[in-house]
Amino acid sequence: MSRYTHLLTVMLVLCCCHQGFAQTAELYHYQDLSHIFYQKQVDSIKKAWICPAIYKEKATQKQYKEYWDDRTDFLTKAIKDDDYLYEQDVYKYLDSLINQIVQANKQLIPAKPLVLIDRSSSVNAYAIGGNTLAINLGLLTFSRSREDLALTIAHELSHNILLHAENAMKQRAEWITSDAYKTSMNAVLDSKYERLTRLKKIFEGYSFSRSRHQRYHESDADSLAIILLKKSGIHFDPTFFLRLDSADLQYKQPLKQPLATYFAAYNITIDNAWTQKRSKGLSTKVYNFKDTTSHIQDSLKTHPECVERYNKNLAARDAAANYTPIPAAIRSKAMKMQLWNMYMNMNLTACMYSIMLEKDNGTTDPWYDFMVANVISGLYYADRDLSRFNAVGVTPKEFISRDYYELQTMFEQIPREKLEELSNSFLTAHTASNSKKDEAAFHRLMKSLTTDADISQTSKTNIGNTFIRGNENSLYAEFAHKFDKP
Repeated sequence: MSRYTHLLTVMLVLCCCHQGFAQTAELYHYQDLSHIFYQKQVDSIKKAWICPAIYKEKATQKQYKEYWDDRTDFLTKAIKDDDYLYEQDVYKYLDSLINQIVQANKQLIPAKPLVLIDRSSSVNAYAIGGNTLAINLGLLTFSRSREDLALTIAHELSHNILLHAENAMKQRAEWITSDAYKTSMNAVLDSKYERLTRLKKIFEGYSFSRSRHQRYHESDADSLAIILLKKSGIHFDPTFFLRLDSADLQYKQPLKQPLATYFAAYNITIDNAWTQKRSKGLSTKVYNFKDTTSHIQDSLKTHPECVERYNKNLAARDAAANYTPIPAAIRSKAMKMQLWNMYMNMNLTACMYSIMLEKDNGTTDPWYDFMVANVISGLYYADRDLSRFNAVGVTPKEFISRDYYELQTMFEQIPREKLEELSNSFLTAHTASNSKKDEAAFHRLMKSLTTDADISQTSKTNIGNTFIRGNENSLYAEFAHKFDKP
């Protein structure tokens, strides 16, 4: 067989899941997306978040109000853009944890905060101020125990208790309207030479000062978080700080098998040339890939070094404590919602690689095979839409493993006609399987998008509306609604 083996047509029944997509529990409904579910909260936030008058100087008060309103606009826009969602089981799990902390610390947290589930895969949670915090799905899938999750949540609650968001807005407003800032800016304007250099120095000085203060704030939040946990009867494990050191390199993790093996499970043979970066013309080369230890420079971080945080708080560790694993069902739902969000953002390499990592973890859930078909058809749809490069979502090699790089290169270089063949085979096989009604309908939607000769906006809107009729409650209706927008 030639080294440049053509793709084999996917069999109607996949060897790894010959019974098709078995019935799986609904993750959430379209109405659970934040632009619908949290509409009342948006109205309440706009009414409640009125900027207080704290400065006599009109210029400073005006600037402070501008930053204050920017925060309100950030949150309300994020809700409108469906950056958040509500899922009953995940929310109840988080709510029970937060409620335990709040009930034990009534003096510091007199009112229960508004908690939002952010759909991002980033390992993070963040305090918005105004007794509001968001918890990323990525934090749920990364955390190993309830105590890991509690530490991060307590840290963000501490930011709200200590009014760090509000104080940061004050600091910025006072600096921008200060005499020192005005004098510095006037000196730049009056200068004939090196204006850019002088301007950089002004903002570098402010950025350094702000970063330094934020590091102090992070340390204060760590300290208060431990107190909140102790009073709540929740064990504190500082080793979580060490794990966070690698959280920003989530795709450094290698696969357990060669890339071709994952596709072979679907009766697909990939051409080795697709995983090798083209240099000039039709020639290819194997990239001399080296995993690096690249990390974010300390000067760009607001948090102190993870090792520093670990060492500083090690003494507060609960000796011989037992830790409670996050329930598998909760993590599974969080992972699926996270993957669907990646797909909605057309971040297809990350989506496929995450599916492969879940396969490495032993999952046999047929929903992941459903998503493999979606990624392949989504990539071909993006190619027809002349946006394949954006859908691949190229990530610098310093932040990914060799396996991720090969998958990314394959998605870039697989010939269009082969991608079309593969997409059609997947969609034909899976639409005829035991899929749930909305999953089968979604594949019919993707087949129309990838095979119809008419790819106009009007045609796409009609295709989307066809799916929505009869599937208006499905989470997959979110994709169909994309075509409502010009």
